[in-house]
Amino acid sequence: MHTTRTLIRTNDQSLAMASTNFIVATTSTALFFSLLLLVVPSSNCADLESHHHHHHKVPKSDVDLLEFPLNLEYFEAELFLHASLGYGLDKVAPNLTAGGPSPVGAKAAKLGPLIKDIILQFAYQEVGHLKAIKKTVKGFPRPLLNLSADSFAAVVDKAFGHALKPPFDPYANEINFLLASYLVPYVGLTGYVGANPKLHGPVSKRLVAGLLGVESGQDAVIRALLYERAHLKVEPYGKTVAEFTNRFSELRDKLGHDGHKDEGLVVLRHQGAEGKVEGNVLAGDKYSVAYDRTPEEILRIVYGSGDASVPGGFYPKGGNGHIAKSHLHRV
Repeated sequence: MHTTRTLIRTNDQSLAMASTNFIVATTSTALFFSLLLLVVPSSNCADLESHHHHHHKVPKSDVDLLEFPLNLEYFEAELFLHASLGYGLDKVAPNLTAGGPSPVGAKAAKLGPLIKDIILQFAYQEVGHLKAIKKTVKGFPRPLLNLSADSFAAVVDKAFGHALKPPFDPYANEINFLLASYLVPYVGLTGYVGANPKLHGPVSKRLVAGLLGVESGQDAVIRALLYERAHLKVEPYGKTVAEFTNRFSELRDKLGHDGHKDEGLVVLRHQGAEGKVEGNVLAGDKYSVAYDRTPEEILRIVYGSGDASVPGGFYPKGGNGHIAKSHLHRV
């Protein structure tokens, strides 16, 4: 009996000691991981968020390249907001305009529920893009934008080499608005592709990669929606959606003055992916890698003048920021 009690007491003591050791070990482990969390830097995403508020983290050489895209982001935000909501940044996020003038001629487009929903998503994505850039660099006020039907009609007439009758109206229906939208995000994404290798700071590279991802996504959605309707005639012009996109791409190449960097929805077979298809839902070079453009090429295109020093088109007074202004001062 005595031996049994001794054994039980000994077992109880061993169990208590093991339990104590386990608690100490667990506490030590928890303490170790807590200290580790303090030492190890947080994720890239958190990094970007914290760096957003420290302009000095961005190398001076990156600032102009990060600010320049605001010109196109303002364009897209205003076009998509007005088309889907009937109003723009002045009502949605007036602080982002930094006192820049309201756009001319932007208005609600006649869109069905699905397309309206998609364009509204794009609109708020563009608001986010403006915020992301302006949290990383100082930025500049919204430039004067001419988003009137006349402004778009002038681009379409130039693409076809003659005046369409009646004049093209981007806000008249879904097909017209999707075609007008085809003119925008693609130019922006080629600009981000062009800027990326010139950037030095990790914060700058992370921001541009993130912007490029969403801009190229927008372009892909627009192109896919148009590709579905590629052989549909755009009324009352009797020309197909594919012909419109091909003409727009040819015009952008012509205005850009730097070779072949643009493709419509249907191409010659040898120009398609791996030289095997005519469908061209996404534009890319012979390796299906996105084309790049410089800020100067972009200005030539969006001004409609083929000259970075001659404003016009969607930007009657030219773009804002150091790069755009430096070309205007040469005139």
